[in-house]
Amino acid sequence: MNVQNQMKMEFLSRSANEALARSAVSQLAAQLDPTLEELGDIKTSVSEAVTNAVVHAYPDKLGMVHLRARLLEGGVLEVTVRDKGVGIEDVDQARAPLYTTGGEERSGMGFTIMESFMDKLAVRSVPGRGTTVVMRKRVMPRLLR
Repeated sequence: MNVQNQMKMEFLSRSANEALARSAVSQLAAQLDPTLEELGDIKTSVSEAVTNAVVHAYPDKLGMVHLRARLLEGGVLEVTVRDKGVGIEDVDQARAPLYTTGGEERSGMGFTIMESFMDKLAVRSVPGRGTTVVMRKRVMPRLLR
């Protein structure tokens, strides 16, 4: 798929940067003229992916979170969130609803939310080397809505 536009950013794994990432991606996604519901789905999914990196990838220290968002032909938004943190031992288990390693205050619904709000979700992880989450969502052209 041809790239129509893209952005990259990296930031420290501070929870305050979740809003920064969500805002930046939503501004790029606005070029696709999404509905408020589509934009909400995108923002929520980005929030979940970045929060996972902040909370789980670097539990005892700060690290870098890398984000790339691309507008692909056909109205497709692709968002990649990557870290070089602790990684995930069992990705299938981590994707199961209600599973969390983040303690009682975490719902364990991050991957489930991303999967339900986006059209495609891929998670790759190597323990000790980090995790990459790639999400895609097609925004319907206004004429077809």
